[in-house]
Amino acid sequence: MKESATKILIIEDEMIIGANISLQLTKLGYEIIGIISRGEEALLFIKENEPDIILMDIRLKGKLDGIETAQQIQKEYDTPIIYITANADEAHFNRAKSTKPQAFISKPFKKLDLQRAIELTLSRIGDNEGRENVVKNNPDSRYILSDSIFVRHHEKMLKIIISNIFYVEAERNYCRIYSKDKNYLLVMTLKTLDEKLPKEHFMRIHRSFIINISQIDEVGSTYVVVAKRAIPISKIYREELLKRLQTV
Repeated sequence: MKESATKILIIEDEMIIGANISLQLTKLGYEIIGIISRGEEALLFIKENEPDIILMDIRLKGKLDGIETAQQIQKEYDTPIIYITANADEAHFNRAKSTKPQAFISKPFKKLDLQRAIELTLSRIGDNEGRENVVKNNPDSRYILSDSIFVRHHEKMLKIIISNIFYVEAERNYCRIYSKDKNYLLVMTLKTLDEKLPKEHFMRIHRSFIINISQIDEVGSTYVVVAKRAIPISKIYREELLKRLQTV
């Protein structure tokens, strides 16, 4: 790994198999942050830890099977999931497919199959990061100057010029900054980002949107147009927005 080892969580109900997978992947340079046998425990574990990839067995101990656990994870996180299972029948495959996993590996599997599945997953993640900068939510990850905001991307601080930002849109527990050059996906809520952005430039006009006031091209009765996109404006924010605009 170039910067730090990829963190992998193994969710597997047979601990011997889980330990064997852990040993193989550790030898390949990956960091195994946990081996868990129950979906309920995995959900709690993920809240305190941030795996880069999850290896998920479909058959698990407890109330939730692997597919149900994956569905719960995907309500809050974007973590890639690779299924490893002995239940490779059509019914299980169709259920698993609905969660859009990165791969589906049937037991018994070869070490090379697992290695390639992880490498392909990391390749896809890398491609996505090439299109947009995915920012981890560290307490010190945002720094704001008078003309720019800095966000942490891996070990680097990336500078975004405030005047280049069009608007910010909420996506569950994430928010996406749309700017002239790139889009940036931040792992934080819109409320948190709203508290950090300078109020002289930005305003929240909807539960899902913050806009750069200087980028407004048109104001309608229920929307504003920014960068050719019509963005809804809630009634409670409209009067305040008009006060901040120079109107004649």
